[in-house]
Parts: sequence; C-alpha cells; structure tokens
Amino acid sequence: MIFVSIMRFVSFCNIVIRWSFYLIFLLVPIIFWGDTSELFEFNKMWLTFILAIIIGVMWTSKMIALRQFKIQRTILDIPLLLFLLSQIISTIFSLDRHVSWWGYYSRFNGGLLSTITYIFLYYAFATNITEVKKTIIRILKISLVSGLIVSLWGLPSHFGYDPTCLLFRGNLDVSCWTDAFQPKVRIFSTMGQPDWLSAYLCILIPISMYFSLAKAKKGKVVSSVYYFLLTLLFYLDFIYTESKGGFIALGISLVFFFLGYILLSKESIKKLKHVGLFALSLFLITFFIGSPIQQINKFAYSGIANFINQKIASGSKTYGTKPVESPPANKIIPLGELGGTDSGKIRAFVWQGAIKAWLHNPIFGTGVETFAFAYYQYRPAGHNLTSEWDYLYNKAHNEYLNYLATTGAFGLLTYLSFIGLFLYLFTKDFYLFSRKTPEKKENISKIVDDKLLSLSLITAFLTILISNFFGFSVVIVNIYLFIIPLLVLFINDYLNQQNAIIFPTANSSNIEIGYGQKIGISVMCIIGIYLIYMLLVFWQADREYGYASNLDKVGQYQMAYNPIHKAVEARPDEPVFRDEMSINDANLAIAFAQQKDATNASKLVQEAIAASDDVTTNHPNYLVFWKTRVRIMYTFTQANAQFLQPAIDAIDKAHSLAPTDAKIDYNRGLLYAQESNQIDKAISILQETVKLKPDYRDAYYALGLMLRSQAVDKNNLVKNPQEEKEAVNTMHYILENLVPNDSAVKSALKSWGEK
Repeated sequence: MIFVSIMRFVSFCNIVIRWSFYLIFLLVPIIFWGDTSELFEFNKMWLTFILAIIIGVMWTSKMIALRQFKIQRTILDIPLLLFLLSQIISTIFSLDRHVSWWGYYSRFNGGLLSTITYIFLYYAFATNITEVKKTIIRILKISLVSGLIVSLWGLPSHFGYDPTCLLFRGNLDVSCWTDAFQPKVRIFSTMGQPDWLSAYLCILIPISMYFSLAKAKKGKVVSSVYYFLLTLLFYLDFIYTESKGGFIALGISLVFFFLGYILLSKESIKKLKHVGLFALSLFLITFFIGSPIQQINKFAYSGIANFINQKIASGSKTYGTKPVESPPANKIIPLGELGGTDSGKIRAFVWQGAIKAWLHNPIFGTGVETFAFAYYQYRPAGHNLTSEWDYLYNKAHNEYLNYLATTGAFGLLTYLSFIGLFLYLFTKDFYLFSRKTPEKKENISKIVDDKLLSLSLITAFLTILISNFFGFSVVIVNIYLFIIPLLVLFINDYLNQQNAIIFPTANSSNIEIGYGQKIGISVMCIIGIYLIYMLLVFWQADREYGYASNLDKVGQYQMAYNPIHKAVEARPDEPVFRDEMSINDANLAIAFAQQKDATNASKLVQEAIAASDDVTTNHPNYLVFWKTRVRIMYTFTQANAQFLQPAIDAIDKAHSLAPTDAKIDYNRGLLYAQESNQIDKAISILQETVKLKPDYRDAYYALGLMLRSQAVDKNNLVKNPQEEKEAVNTMHYILENLVPNDSAVKSALKSWGEK
C-alpha cells in the first residue's frame, strides 16, 4: 500500500505537470484582462509565471518523494545554459538591474525572470513528460484549439464588431479602441498587437497543415477537411493583421515546408495534390483579399481592377469624355500609410541606434531589457523627421539587434548558437533521411509521419526566427521558441532518458515517504503558494496603478490618490508606481495650494519630491523618470518660482540621457527662457533644436518670439536689427516651409509691423 501511495503521488505530480503545460498552450494566447495597466502581455506573462511555479512545485515534490534529484540532459544544453549565463551577467552589469530582472514595465517578457522561466519550462518538460509522442500531439492540438478561439475572437473586429468591446463596454463595435489602434485596420484579437497576432498565427499555420495532410494520408476525410478549413481561417486572420514582417516570414517558411514535403513524398507523387490544394487556397485568399505588401497587391484582384479602370479612364480621355474614376480599393490602408513614415525607414533609424549602443557596450551590452535607456543615448537625429519622432522605443524592433544592444556579443552569439545548433541537427537528419532508401518498408509510413511533423514544427520555428528579424518576441512566441526544439528532439529520438543528471544514481531502498520528506514537500508547497500570492499582490497593485494612471490622465487627481497609494503600499519596490504617485501628489499639491490649504499642499509637495528623489536616485538612467521630475518641478513653479531651477536641472539630466531628442531640447529651451538671465542660452538651445528637427514648428515659433524679445527694448523699440531680422526670418520660414496659413505666426508678424 505504501508503494502504491508513493507511485500515486508521483503519478499525480506528473499529471499536474502535464496539464499545466496543456494550460500554458491553451490559455496564454487567450487571456487578457480589462483593468490592468497593460491588457495583454502583462496577464500572459503572469499566467506563465504561475503555471511555471505549479510545475516547479510538482517537480521538486516528486524528486523529494523519490529521494532522487533528476534533470534530463539534451544536446542543446551548452548553448542554452551559456545563453542563460549571458543574461545573468548582462543583468549584473545593467544600467538598471530592476528592469533587467523584471523586464521593461508593461512588457515583462524578455527580462531575466522570464528567460529563466522559459528555460525552466524546457527542462521541466524534458525531464517530466511521459508518453511523449501522445503528449506532443495533445499539446499541438490544444494549441490549435487556442488558435481557433483567438481567430474567431479577432475576425469580426475587421468588420467593425469586436467581442472585446462587447465584453468591456457592452457594445459590439470597435468604439473601445482609439483611432490609432483600430482592429478594422489591423486586427489583433487577444494578442494585443497586429504583429504579435501575426507571429502567433505563423506558428500555427504549418502545424494545422500537418494535421490536415496527415489525416488525408490516413483516409480520415472529415478530420482532414476540418484542419484544412482551420488553416484557411488562420491565414485569413493573418492577412487581416496587415503585418509585412509576418507575411515575409510565413512566405519564406511555407516555401521551405512545401519543398520538404515534396522530398518526403518522392515515392508517392499523387499525395502532392494535398499540398498543392493548400498552396492554391492560400494563393486565392491572397489574390482576392490582398497582402500587406503593396508591390504584391499590384498583381492581386484589387490591383488588377484598378489598373484596368485606369486604362479605361485613360482611353476615355482620348475621346474627350470624362475619365472614369478608379474606385477605391476595398482593403483599408493601415494608418501608418496615411501620411505616416514608412515603418522600414523608422526601423532603419532604430537599428542604427541599436548598433551604436552595442559598439559602446560590445561584450555584455547595456543590460537585459534596457533598450529604452540605451537607444536614446545613441538615437540618430534623423528619427526626429519621422511620424514617430516622439515615441518611446523600448525594443529595437529586431530581436537580434535587441539582444546585441542589451546583452552584447556574448548574449547574441549564445542565442544564435542555440538556434544554429538546433537547425543544423534537423537539417542534417532530414537530409540524410531524404537520401536514404529504407530496407524495411513496414515502418516507413510512421517514420515519414514523424518527419512531416518535425518539418511542420521546424517551419513554425522558422517563422519565429524571420518575424523576429522585423519585430520582437512576446510571451507565447518565446514559449514556442524554447519548446519547439525540444519537441523535435523528442520526435527524432535525440533524447536518451538514460542521459540524465541523477543524484543519487539509484533510488533509496526505503520507498516509504518519511517524516522529513513530508516536511520538504510541505515546504515546497508553501513556497509555491507564497510565490503565487506575491504575483497576485503585484497583479492587484498593477490594477490599482492602471486605474490611477487613467484617472491622472483625465485630471481626476483626487480620485487617483487612493489607488496609486495602494499600489505603492503593495509594491514599494516598483519604481513605476512611485513615479506615478509623484505625478498625482504634485497635481494635488497645486490644487490644495490654490484652495489656500497650505498644510496639505506642503505635505504633498514633500511626498512628491521624496518619491521623485527615490526613483531618480535608484534608477538614474531611466529617462521617463527624469521627464516626470521635470513635469512635477515645473508644476510646483505655479506656486513657488524656486522650483524652476530643479526643473532645469532635471531636464538637463534628461538631455544628457537623450541628446538628440528634439522634444526634450524644445522644453529645455522654454525652461531656460523663464530665467531672466538665461534667454541667450534658451535661444542657443532652440537653435540646436531646429537643427535636430528642421520641421519643428513649435520650436521655430518659440525661437522667433525669443529672438524678437532680445531685439527690442522695454518700449518695444528695435535695439538689435540683426536679431530682429532673424526673428522675422524664422517666422517666415514657418509660413514658407511648414504651415503656410499659421494664424499665430501671421498675428506675431503683424504685431511687429511685418507682412
């Protein structure tokens, strides 16, 4: 009975571990929450942490019960552990260790903690999963079920009926999203961003294709049709994401898949009709709906129709009739293409900054997830001339350059070695199999099926690698990045269960769970419960922070006071919460000062300054915190002019962290202009600002006013004709090059006696 009870306990642990993995692949893509500061990635990362903790507790409890430490070794151990080492070292030497540990706030994925989690899941799966092939198939089918839910949830939003808005607002429309974030333009479903949904669907498409082809091979028509239609649904949603990088990634990867399938089917050419049907179906969807790449759309239905209409219009002109207008394409053009800078041009600037950051920190980088700090120190001035010139970039929008900048050559090379070794093993194995003629044919069908499954997984893996070149990974994509290689190793028998680290090498002859073991298992359960509790405390604190931040944005500072203080009380070590609290305190202090309540105003001023001192002292490279400090110090100048100098000191620090940021320079010039003896410096700063951003209307306008103020005396008589001329020329520059009918500029010139 004792032996059975131990085996049942071990079996129970295995079941919990297996189902926790099932839940990861089922729930992580689906989950999002309406009142957290970030609806999508934050909740996906937290769910992954919680399920990883449960797996960890079960794994360690099983080892305690068996009196044996065991971890499965794999052929990818060395590059994988070297990669982990690179992340640890980079965190130690980071510009901000807190950010490197947790990840950039609202993202979290990519921090050291998340990387440890993914690698832990890799080894937990390798060591604990039994009935491997059966479990792998279940995981893949569960992944497709999750993908089906995500796709069905996102598809109606393209037509203006978003289930998310129905869930949050009670309206089946897209009114819950801003104009810059419209699913009618680019759908994102439960993933939170179109490119993230695209990357996720890229992974699933070759997997669903495999199941359809495998079922067709076995004569299971209904199942084959189901997976065929599922693939088309995924692809339809994928097209509606309008992701250029994703389209390139999937296109290249599917060519690889089709060629691999042809090699596997060389002795059964008739079976190629199934993959041909897939290719034709995907082509027809692309032809009639279009693609994210406009050059390709010239050959799609809408492009051909427009071409014919233009020819008709051109011909009608020849006969003196009114030309026929080309009807607008049915496909909605992404907002980024309606006057915005091409994303490729913006990425080029970001990539330049990433390379410069690496060149200044070549070995270990600036620190895990510190791109937001690194980029602004080396940001190309040309970025100021793009439509996203004042956006905060916390990722390089290229996973490889992101690793290069933040973790240096060591980080990138170890990351690439993990990927490269895996691809080499598969390519070698696949090549040898394709050239080999098996002596026994009875098992060839099963072997080919395994190779086809491996091919689909490798294709999915390739989509990750390529899409990451144009963007960056998110939680579910990183989970697949680390788990897919393991699945392929299992399928191709690269894992020898005997090749494991086991201590002691033999189980103890005493199979009864002793008193000490029960204590050990209990302690592990308590630790697990505590860790989950702390995650939930953090999650709840984030909800309070998110609520307070939204209230602060609309000026409801009194209502925001309690929730932001609750967030800080729950997580006093989170600087983002303290930063928001300082904003709230500063605005409330001014409100109390205006109400002549000096006591509360003074208390809030001290609290705001203390919070700002804390975050800027402990996180001196965090540009956002210095911007906040400028904001609160300037807010205090409404009641006391002595705070102007601290505001100038803060913006000087911000300028040192982001020397090419035109907006910081503009505000810096305005602050210096408020010091009576600093007007010349203010003019000099604004002159540098317009060099950084030659199309900066506000900077030119402020510069013109300052030059004019220096050119005249207190009686408004010109005392310096040269500066007067510069002031007038600056205003005319706005009218001639930037805003031809700028009423404020015309009014200023008129008041100066100029036309």
